[in-house]
Amino acid sequence: MKIEEIRGKSDVELGAVFGAMKKELFDMRFKSASQSLPDPSRIRTLRRTIARMGTVVRERELGRNAKAS
Repeated sequence: MKIEEIRGKSDVELGAVFGAMKKELFDMRFKSASQSLPDPSRIRTLRRTIARMGTVVRERELGRNAKAS
């Protein structure tokens, strides 16, 4: 998912997608310890997308705090 797509989502949508990706990453890590994965590069992709989402969430928090001050 590209940063433009992430920024285009509302806070509620972003939270839902963020939670789903975190769960998928957890499941993939668990499976990789016990069996082989069909697409191991997906772990890297998920980690980076989750980081991008976290960055956008933090930007929004700082933006709201700056407006409130």
